[in-house]
Amino acid sequence: MHHIEHVMGTAVVIDIADPLPRGTLTDLVEQTCAWLHEVDQRFSTYRDDSEITRLDTGELTEEECSPDTRAVLEACAALRRRTDGYFDERATGRLDPSGYVKGWSVEVASRRLARAGALNHCINAGGDVRSRGRPAPGRVWRIGIRHPWEADRLAWVLAGTDLAVATSGTYERGHHVIDPYSGEPARDLCSVTVTGPDLAIADAYATAALAMGRDGLLWLARLASSGYESAAVTRDGHAYRSEGLPVATGEEPAEPAAARP
Repeated sequence: MHHIEHVMGTAVVIDIADPLPRGTLTDLVEQTCAWLHEVDQRFSTYRDDSEITRLDTGELTEEECSPDTRAVLEACAALRRRTDGYFDERATGRLDPSGYVKGWSVEVASRRLARAGALNHCINAGGDVRSRGRPAPGRVWRIGIRHPWEADRLAWVLAGTDLAVATSGTYERGHHVIDPYSGEPARDLCSVTVTGPDLAIADAYATAALAMGRDGLLWLARLASSGYESAAVTRDGHAYRSEGLPVATGEEPAEPAAARP
């Protein structure tokens, strides 16, 4: 089953490779899309009626928000501490947890699919990718990381059976990630990719490293001890990756996974 859903400001690609009945696959895709639209309605900073906007403007208190919103805010607070303040949901001056939410929503969707029996699937939400199992017997998922300047080229191709891959870059939305200490857009890194066991965490780590600039390169290298591998491209064209990054071997093609739009 292959489906493309336009939600959260991007095209979300859902692939389920399990040999389930057609009706079951359709139901699983519909449930996944309904969840992603629910997340968009609750967390979109572009909607005046979203929970996150109403919380930011003071129309709601945190106690009045849904359990999901409270859980996301708690996770953001923990990540702020873990990244020395570089992951900051208020770096832009308003409440915006999107550097965590998209990865979190896809991670939740993937776990739900696995619990429902779809153990072989891949969800790609504009550069936040969660794959499980295999696309076909004897094959692995292959995820292309777009070159930061040449849209038709790949900087890396990653491969594996269970991959969470988050990419944050400047080539879609410009310098949209803010250094919370200077208040200025982060410019030294053009692209940061983080892989690991949890897409929500990888998403936040990619955002934090981009905000750190060149200091983020050393910080990313230290993440490997906790199971998160990384790759980055600097503004002056240098590329770095951790030793354990799951780089593909072989000649199978891969589709580019763009960074967050």
